[in-house]
Amino acid sequence: MRALLVIDVQNDFCPGGALAVPQGDKIVPVINQLMNSFDIVVATKDWHPENHISFASNHTGKKPGDIVMHHGIKQVLWPEHCIQNTSGAEFTSGLNIKPIKKIIYKGTNSQVDSYSAFFDNDKKTKTDLDNYLKGKGVREIYLTGLATDYCVKFSALDGLTLGYKVFVISDAVKGVNLMPEDSKDALEEIKQKGGIIISSNEI
Repeated sequence: MRALLVIDVQNDFCPGGALAVPQGDKIVPVINQLMNSFDIVVATKDWHPENHISFASNHTGKKPGDIVMHHGIKQVLWPEHCIQNTSGAEFTSGLNIKPIKKIIYKGTNSQVDSYSAFFDNDKKTKTDLDNYLKGKGVREIYLTGLATDYCVKFSALDGLTLGYKVFVISDAVKGVNLMPEDSKDALEEIKQKGGIIISSNEI
């Protein structure tokens, strides 16, 4: 059994949003088309409280892009984004939500960030994604969404650690690229750890 994972295709990560991924909206038609090939489609949402640790506005004298240490974990600071129950946290309007069987909410703990769809960044708290997928007999996961160099990357790496066969669909992801090579490096790391990079026409 295989599942399509749609990572964080939310208004705040699309053009015009608070933390827009360049051309983040361009992958939406590709994702919509891919949904037809999967029995199980799961989507994730960043779902932050207003006082979330990742927001630069919650750190005196800090700005987006700065890095702080919090409980021994390196934390990149971001603009306020995907705040619970705001329009920025909703799926972008072009995304077909009808095939989505389950939504995983992450980043809900104000004191720890959560890039991965499977774990908080400190690895102490697990979402219910793994239990859901294994309960459905899923062995292969296909990742799409935003952003290649953060939430897609860490979801893929954790998926590999948890024993899934992991595919990243290269034309259905886009990256933040704080550094120009970040997305390319992320895909290479996933590949080196055992993930498979494919394009949508290979599905």
